[in-house]
Amino acid sequence: MKKHSISVAYGDGIGPEIMQATLFVLQEAGAALDIEEVHIGEKVYHAGYASGIEPSAFDSLRRTKVFLKAPITTPQGGGFRSLNVTVRTSFGLYANVRPCIAYHPFIPTKHPHMDVVIVRENEEDLYTGIEYRQTPDVYHATKLISRPGCEKIIRYAFEYARRYGRKKVSCLTKDNILKLSDGLFHRTFEAIAKEYPDLVHEHWIVDIGMAKIADTPQHFDVVVLPNLYGDILSDITAQISGSVGLVGTSNIGEKGAMFEAIHGSAPKIAGQNIANPSGLILASVLMLVHISQPQVAQTIHHAWLRTLEAGIHTKDIFHEKTSKELVGTQEFAQAVVRRLGQLPHHLPQVNYQCAADAWPHHGISVQSTHRQLVGVDVYFHSYESVDTLMGQLQDLPLPLKFVTNRGTKVWPNGHPETFCVDHWRCRFEAGIEITFSTILKLLGQLDARKLDVIKTEHLYRFDNIAGYSHEENL
Repeated sequence: MKKHSISVAYGDGIGPEIMQATLFVLQEAGAALDIEEVHIGEKVYHAGYASGIEPSAFDSLRRTKVFLKAPITTPQGGGFRSLNVTVRTSFGLYANVRPCIAYHPFIPTKHPHMDVVIVRENEEDLYTGIEYRQTPDVYHATKLISRPGCEKIIRYAFEYARRYGRKKVSCLTKDNILKLSDGLFHRTFEAIAKEYPDLVHEHWIVDIGMAKIADTPQHFDVVVLPNLYGDILSDITAQISGSVGLVGTSNIGEKGAMFEAIHGSAPKIAGQNIANPSGLILASVLMLVHISQPQVAQTIHHAWLRTLEAGIHTKDIFHEKTSKELVGTQEFAQAVVRRLGQLPHHLPQVNYQCAADAWPHHGISVQSTHRQLVGVDVYFHSYESVDTLMGQLQDLPLPLKFVTNRGTKVWPNGHPETFCVDHWRCRFEAGIEITFSTILKLLGQLDARKLDVIKTEHLYRFDNIAGYSHEENL
């Protein structure tokens, strides 16, 4: 078998220990790999690279297009961006895939029949990290959802379900509140679902949907959702399946892939040979499938399952009623290696004959729309009351439609009980198409009246449909 080049990072905390154990299993199982070690993490942050990754590491990732990564420690405080986010967005790894499976009765769980795959959008949403402090009292985060991003991740979820013989795809959003951004994700889901009549599809509002998954995960099969919700849900499903230490994840894009355990670097137990390497071992299994070595992946996975069945467990999953031998990190890896070639006796066998991450992706549709500029939302910083502010907002180039404070309408027909802070939004809307010069004229007059403008958002209509939230939604 021809060797496949991969980039490997040992990470921080327990990272070097679990990576050593994982590579030992891969080597003994006969994985054909040519390993390039790259340096990331805490030492790189402190060396002056705010991304936590050296430029040479990016060069390696571009060559290999496959990244097996141990967990890292991101320093707390400003100026340090999540390395995971950096790699995912820089290389277009738009799909985060986390299989969460119960290993009953060998690992205690309240959900013995659980087998859920979370497909999380990986590039957009609040994880863009675009934030501003706009006033002394108010901070602002930008949620970005794009139609191409929705199409890619939702189609991936349906293709994954079809390729792996799954029966249903569920979508979770909050489009009862976020009618435009989450509404786009939901509408795209419904449109794409029509192309897969062989699969059942359903939509849940994210709060009750997560509650349902936590209570009755066996109702679900493949779940697709935006970035932030996906991050939360994937950890919930991992934990209720038995342990976050047992889950590996893949980050898939058209030009590369990253594989990792979902847990952190756990610096408090680093160097003690007690960490569970299972999450990274299973991540490496996903990697082997991705690089078209499915038989080796299957052999390792079966040996890992057989080790669980034998009751050979690390401290985090050791239980008096289900475990027989308490082992350390390296000893667990050795136990897996001793069982290479064996099949599980009780847990279901796996079948990795096809590389489900290798399918060609459908093209993203391009929609032609007519866009009209019809107004502007102007944000102010002021400690004045709304009545005082209104005295400065008369006789302007555009009609004032309403004023809000933290999203609640305070004029016209506001309520005296509404609590207000120093952050105001005023909607100026013409009802007909205007030019940018009209907005500039408006802003010039506001400046002349000594109003402290901190932000503006243009109001557009697309094919005569408003591309902004309406007053009636306030």
